[in-house]
Formats: sequence, structure tokens, C-alpha cells
Amino acid sequence: MDQLYENIIRPILFTQNPEFAHDLGLNVWKVVGAVSPLRKLMETFTLVKTEKPVRVMGLEFPNRVGLAAGFDKDATAWRAAAAFGFGHAEIGTVSMLKQSGNPRPRMFRYPKAEAIVNSCGFPNDGAEEIAARLGAIFSKNPNITKKCPLGINIGKSKITPLEEAAQDYLFSFNALADYADFFVINVSSPNTPELRKLQGADFLPSLLGEISKANEDRSKKLGVKRIPIVLKIAPDLSFGEIDSILSILFELGLDGICATNTTITRPEQYPDMEKGGGMSGAPLFKKSLGIIKYISQATNGKLPIIGVGGIVKPEDAGEMMNAGASLVQLYTGMIYRGPFFARSVASALEWRDKEWL
Repeated sequence: MDQLYENIIRPILFTQNPEFAHDLGLNVWKVVGAVSPLRKLMETFTLVKTEKPVRVMGLEFPNRVGLAAGFDKDATAWRAAAAFGFGHAEIGTVSMLKQSGNPRPRMFRYPKAEAIVNSCGFPNDGAEEIAARLGAIFSKNPNITKKCPLGINIGKSKITPLEEAAQDYLFSFNALADYADFFVINVSSPNTPELRKLQGADFLPSLLGEISKANEDRSKKLGVKRIPIVLKIAPDLSFGEIDSILSILFELGLDGICATNTTITRPEQYPDMEKGGGMSGAPLFKKSLGIIKYISQATNGKLPIIGVGGIVKPEDAGEMMNAGASLVQLYTGMIYRGPFFARSVASALEWRDKEWL
């Protein structure tokens, strides 16, 4: 199936505007997600399950491969994730306010590099509307994420000043908490002005502290488990900056780290690559891998890591797992390898795990 996509379908799709092609794929997922018999039939053939469920952050995953944030920004298609082989899905990035994102064109393909540059800027329907959409789905099937956990990625609205960022994130957290198996706090996108400053010591402790407190308060008030909280970091940080972030995560008792977001750097061999926005895909892989390896060694493997960034072949995912990742995520790899790429990766990781037993 991957070869059919790469040889026939992808060349056709790549004649189209990247956002049009994205919307086309998203619409296919919407149909699969909405039609229960079709979804369940596809899951039978595509969802690779490990012999024992993967336990990370107190959650159970059918396999180690997840859909990264950015594909399903508005929570309209995530129900189809397992039907395409994914063991979890991450929606968003969701902001407090509804926003259209940055001006178009804002997505650019570089097939020779197997890369994408995007400067989307968190276009999404806003936390309240997305919460209502999720609420309608969960009211019909409260256990819908039992098979395929749902992560919700939240970020700052563009017009919100950095000094008020915590309240922006808290609004989204409170609106969406009833539907999240885990939250990913996005302070690392390069496409919202000054957002990456939230990774620094001036803002990060108070931001994560406020979210952690809200999480604990909700847990006590409702008598439920606290929701795992993960921080998503940029690949452009120094090891010293990462050390500072790790100390904050351990001090606050956060549950994991997602490494990494897109990069603002560009490969030297592609001087004509779009300079604005963040680059994902194959050229990002080594940078993300190095950060995962560093975090794993710095924490003695005690902090769960979601490895994301540049996985375009199953072997890449294996390298991330060897470096210390607990789970991996895909998005750009699916653009280049096809909608069932997750199944190929999950199958490869399953064989890897068996060999390690």
C-alpha cells in the first residue's frame, strides 16, 4: 500500500496546493471516523497491537505510534486514527480564541528533501467550539478513546500577551479537560510571535505551575485521576536550556516531554527553502534524535519521551526508541509515505520489541 501511494497517488496529490491536499486527506479521515462499520473493519486490518499494551504515563496504548498534532487541528477526524494504524492521536494545536492563522500560502513541500515548511500559526476553531464538538462525540460513546488514547495540544492565542499566557492556556485546559487522555503544552511553535519565549525561566515555571495546580484541583474536586501533562519543546534549544526545562518539569512533577517541534534552521544543501516558519521532515530527524538521546541520558530514562520529528521510514522510529523514546509520532512522514505509514512503523517496532524480549 505504501508503494502504491508513493508511486501513483503521491505524484497526483503533489500537483495540488499543500493545504488543499491536506484538506482532502482530512476529509477522507472524517468519513472513515464517522462511519463506524467502515472504521472498525479498517482497524481489523491496520491496527497493529503489541502483545502487551504499551504503558506510558499511566495510560495504555495499543502500539507506540501516534498521530502528531497539526493534522487534525479542530478535532474533526481523530476517530479514524486507529483505522489508519495509529495507537494514539493528538489534536490541535487548540488556542483559547478562534483564529484563522497566518496568511496563505503557508505550507511548502520539498520532495527531494522529504521536508515540509509551514507557518500556519495555530489556525483552529477555539477551545469552546472544539470542546463542544468533542462533547457531542463523547456523549454518544464515552469510552471512545479506550482503544486509541486522545492527546490534546494547547497553545497561546496570537493576540494574548506573554504576560497573560497562563490564563490563555488555563482556559483551554479547563474547557477540554473532560476529553483529554493527556495534554501537550505547546510553547515551541515558531509560527506564533514570541511563543518560544515561554520555554524560558521567566515564564515556564509559572505557566506550568498554574496548569499543574488546575489539574490537581480538578482531580480532587471530581475524584478522578489527574491528567498526564507533557511539554513540547523546540529542536533549536541548547543543552543548557534543556537542562533548565527538565529541572522545572521534575520540580512540578510533569509527566513527560515531547521532543521535538519544527525547526527554524534549514539544510545548507537547500538554500532556496522557504525561510519563514518551521521545517519538519527528514532533515529534522538527526536534531530531534540528538535531543531525545540527551534527555534520556540526563534523566536516566525516568522521564517519558514522545519522539517526533523527521520519521520518514520505520528505521527512524526504531532509532528514536533506542535513543530513549517511549512513544513516537508521525505527520510529515505520512505525507511522503502514505496514509498507512503508521501501520508499517508500528509493525517494525513490534518486531523490535519481540527481539528485545
